[in-house]
Amino acid sequence: MTDNATTSDASAGRQRRQRNAQRGAFLGFFVDMFDIYLPILVLAPAIAYFVSPDLSASSTALITGAIFAATLVGRPLGALLFGRYADTRGRKRATVVAVAGFGALTVVIGLLPGYETWGITSVVLFILLRFLVGIFVGGEYTAASPLAMEYSPKSERGRNGALIMTGFPLAYVAVALITLVMLQIAPAGGLDSPYVQWGWRIPFFIGGALAFAFVVYFLREVDESEVFASGGGSTSPVRDLFSGQNRRNFLQVFVLMTGFWLTLNCITAILPGLLTRELGLSSTHTSLILVVAFLAVTVGYVVAGVTSQRIGRRPFLMIAGLVSAVGGTGAFALLLVLRPENLVAIGVLVTVIAVLVVSVWGLATVYINERFQTGVRATGFGLGYSLAVVIPSFYAFYQSGLSSFMPTQYTVLPLLVIGSVLITVGAAMGPETRDVDFAAARPAVAGERA
Repeated sequence: MTDNATTSDASAGRQRRQRNAQRGAFLGFFVDMFDIYLPILVLAPAIAYFVSPDLSASSTALITGAIFAATLVGRPLGALLFGRYADTRGRKRATVVAVAGFGALTVVIGLLPGYETWGITSVVLFILLRFLVGIFVGGEYTAASPLAMEYSPKSERGRNGALIMTGFPLAYVAVALITLVMLQIAPAGGLDSPYVQWGWRIPFFIGGALAFAFVVYFLREVDESEVFASGGGSTSPVRDLFSGQNRRNFLQVFVLMTGFWLTLNCITAILPGLLTRELGLSSTHTSLILVVAFLAVTVGYVVAGVTSQRIGRRPFLMIAGLVSAVGGTGAFALLLVLRPENLVAIGVLVTVIAVLVVSVWGLATVYINERFQTGVRATGFGLGYSLAVVIPSFYAFYQSGLSSFMPTQYTVLPLLVIGSVLITVGAAMGPETRDVDFAAARPAVAGERA
């Protein structure tokens, strides 16, 4: 009886650690993505606060793109720094430091004065702070997601990875709803309007508070990864990652994730602006439509994760890329050509586009973690996830180039096709990963070939 009781207690303890690690990774990713999309959704109605009133619409759009890109470009550096820290010192420590860092910086951004007070310095400082935020944000998922995946049973990894990733659409929905509420409380308008002067700051303060609350939870409830603690770490994870088979794995993941990010930016960064500029929707209607669309995407993530557990990651990713290229781009083109005036029709089309294009992200966490061994898993996941964001981050500049020989509103379509094709090609370059055994994986040796 004593042995049975001991075994039962050990099993219950492991299940508790697994649940806490899973919950921690989800909450961390939610806070992470909440912070990422603050400038896109919250700052859009208040961008006049940071830029000169004499700037043209195209120049203002480039500055908005630069603010968004600054965070994304900072992420690979954060993944490198915190990935190494997580692979040598532990996943939990790295997560706590990263989230505390971007939480504090988000609060500082909410206190910034605008163009009227500091001139061009205000937007330069904003971009610099967002770059630093990106470094810390890149460290959060680099550590927390591998920790959760290393606790997850093999048969549940697809579903669990997808549940972690739902932190993105749910955070997007939360930011959109908060923006919507703030626009009702403090209406936007000219430079002196309440939202432009102070309303935009509240969501940033909320983002900082969420980050600090997460740190408290993670310190109290989440244990270090057992796989890492049992001796799976590496003394030189960066060197090992770019040697031998690990390097080939990384290049394949880089191609795949470049496609992921390019298609995602078409939906989260480009589509909202098209809804207001080309279809004439108000900020309120745009926010409402995006809330509905990304709630549907949340379901799409879980369906993607569960389906990949049944048919395999590789075939699912290859098919998803083709669906995005044909179905997603076709629906997007239909939206731009038809320009429906009915709000419901617009909402249906936007939801279809978002589900067909973005649902594939449900596999990002599980697939990348399965591509790397324990000794380089955090570094490989962080850099594989983050470094690929650099090229797609400059989508606004690609659109500017494409606009020289096609209408500006249609420049999103070739970007969406290219990103979708990269997903299919990237998946085809890699193996099936569904049955990878994390516990059996040993650290890679520099120069080792598979």
